[in-house]
This record gives sequence, structure tokens and C-alpha cells, in this order.
Amino acid sequence: MSATVRRGVLALDHGTKRTGLACTDALRITSTPLEAFHGPGDSPALFTALQRVLDERDIDTFLVGWPCNMDGTAGPRALDVERFAAALAAKFPRQRVLLHDERLTTKAAEERLRELGMRGKDAKARRDSWSALVLLEDWVRSGEPDTKRVPQG
Repeated sequence: MSATVRRGVLALDHGTKRTGLACTDALRITSTPLEAFHGPGDSPALFTALQRVLDERDIDTFLVGWPCNMDGTAGPRALDVERFAAALAAKFPRQRVLLHDERLTTKAAEERLRELGMRGKDAKARRDSWSALVLLEDWVRSGEPDTKRVPQG
């Protein structure tokens, strides 16, 4: 019987103007916000930037924030995010792609940044990646559920 080797997770807070990024270490003990991608969320340059992250880090999972309403139903951007996740799965078939509820991640990120004394442009520049960090920490804390897996290719 062989043991499954765990690797890092890259979380994405996908947006139309910026995409926030955060990752775990291979043991999934620590999580770190990365520099956000600045540009359209459907840009080929985003996939190039993600490939660079994969080249630098040992990542086996993309965790994409799934925008839903407070009642758990799909939010207005859910279809766009699902299309992006499908494109991500097709482009990177060696990584699994999961969708995870991103409710209130931006609010939590803004609160954390305020607590760190960041305001205005400094906070805005970091908000998306810190939202991805909150998403990632929530997913790890909830037992790393595999409930909304995006089919590969």
C-alpha cells in the first residue's frame, strides 16, 4: 500500500481586474499570500503567471473561490468563475481544481489588513491575495473538502 504524497495548494480569488493568490507549503501547515495578478481574469497572461507559480512551487491543487450568496446559492459571478475553473483544469491537467465557498473572505481580509495597520492603497493592493489566503485557511480548517471538484480536460 503506497502513501499519498501531499503537495501544496494554490488558492485563487478570481476577479475581472485582479486575481488574488495564496499558497500553502507542501505539508499545508503554513499559508502565505502571494502577489496578485493584475489584469483581466480571462487573460492568457493569467495562465502564464500561474505556470510561473507552478514552476517555483510544488502545487497539486488549485482552490478557486466560488462566489455564492449568503443563502448558499450561486452568486452573480459564479458562472464566470466556473468557466475559469474549467479552463484552469484543461490548461493544467496534472493539478486538481476545486471550488470553495468564498463568502465573506473579502470582508475578513479587509479586517485583517486593518488590524495590521494597512489602509487605502496599501490595503487595496493586498486585499485580493489576502482574500485568497482567508479562502485557503478556511478550506484547510474545514478538513480540505473535495466536494466541488472540476472535471479535468
